[in-house]
Amino acid sequence: MNTYLIKAATIVNEGQKIVADVLIKDGLIAKIGQNLSETGAQEINAEGQYLLPGMIDDQVHFREPGLTHKADIFTESMAAVAGGITSFMEMPNTVPNTLTQDLLADKYEIAAQTSLANYSFYMGASNDNIEEVLKTDPKNVCGIKVFMGSSTGNMLVDNEKTLENIFSKAPILVATHCEDEATIRHNLAEFKAKYGEELTIEMHPLIRSAEACYKSSSLAVELAKTYQTRLHILHISTAKEITLFDNITPLKDKKITAEACVHHLWFNDKDYASRGNFIKWNPAVKTEDDQNGVLKGVLENYIDVIATDHAPHTLAEKQQPYSQAPSGGPLVQHALPALLEMHLQGKISLERIAEKTAHNLAICFDIEKRGFIREGYWADLVLVNLNDPWRVTKLNNFYKCGWSPFDGDTFQASITHTFVSGNLAYQNGKFTTDQIGKRLTFAR
Repeated sequence: MNTYLIKAATIVNEGQKIVADVLIKDGLIAKIGQNLSETGAQEINAEGQYLLPGMIDDQVHFREPGLTHKADIFTESMAAVAGGITSFMEMPNTVPNTLTQDLLADKYEIAAQTSLANYSFYMGASNDNIEEVLKTDPKNVCGIKVFMGSSTGNMLVDNEKTLENIFSKAPILVATHCEDEATIRHNLAEFKAKYGEELTIEMHPLIRSAEACYKSSSLAVELAKTYQTRLHILHISTAKEITLFDNITPLKDKKITAEACVHHLWFNDKDYASRGNFIKWNPAVKTEDDQNGVLKGVLENYIDVIATDHAPHTLAEKQQPYSQAPSGGPLVQHALPALLEMHLQGKISLERIAEKTAHNLAICFDIEKRGFIREGYWADLVLVNLNDPWRVTKLNNFYKCGWSPFDGDTFQASITHTFVSGNLAYQNGKFTTDQIGKRLTFAR
């Protein structure tokens, strides 16, 4: 592997900012210090730029296998590294659903050939695959995914006995999508009775309501407390749900943790008028009060990590009428730039961004030798320029689907370099595609 020497970067790491050099050798951070030199190293002048630990995204849908007209592991990992995401954890609602250990192994094989970022894949749970779930190896699989709400795909786990089985026996972290299906169906029936087929995107957060989220999240918390499960609730979208979590227990000791997604921090229901189905997600983007509540939860440590829930669909699919348009959108290339924009708006510090997108992921999932800028750790690093404005367009995104919910927006900060396990995977719009990311391992 190449040796790199990053000179005079402002390193954002573990709650502080320091100006220093970083030597990358054999894939690892070999040395952090002042006035470093190394014969044969490729030097990068980073004066005035910020060096952050690469973002670890614990929730993506890269659509392979079976849905590769929308996305695939190569294209989306490429978009991810362009966005400063160096590791991802991918969801099981592909086709076929990842409900057996053999199907899980198949996805790791694809990634080992094509992923530019480091990778892990969740084992999927259904109402009838508990034996397969219990075979999951805690040391090389990130977690078990449970859809407590149908969302996209057909993996709804709504059998009470099944949920008790999973929560009581799961060998590793259980990550949940929490929306109460009965509440959603009731709301949908009421709206259809009133409006027929003339439903609109503005009704989405009323159908997939705050009540549906809270009811399901509170059930998950109750089950986890009963069975001492290691529970991680994904994409918190309401202010009320924050009350379910604890900000006193140190993260390393928490049994119940929570995730916020960039779209719930960036958008609110006022944006439906201009963005339409392009911000149709499950759980729904909700009120400004919910948006502010989720950010407050992040800043006050009720919510532990920030992720994307990257879930691309084709332009044609999203342009259908509201009722037919699928939920989800591409985010991996623009998530970190959006967070950096929020920093420049005074909403969140760079130190907090590093904590919520890297440090805390490593702690939550017990990831080995990643998530921090430390000597001896893998060199997963992103170099950013906070004063390099650019406009998001269809011409400069790398998603296979070709569009972004941020199309037309201008970000002030740009990502100039992304290192993945010591490989300079991305540099100023160009990629190194001959080196593949590594499989994440877990100290469990």
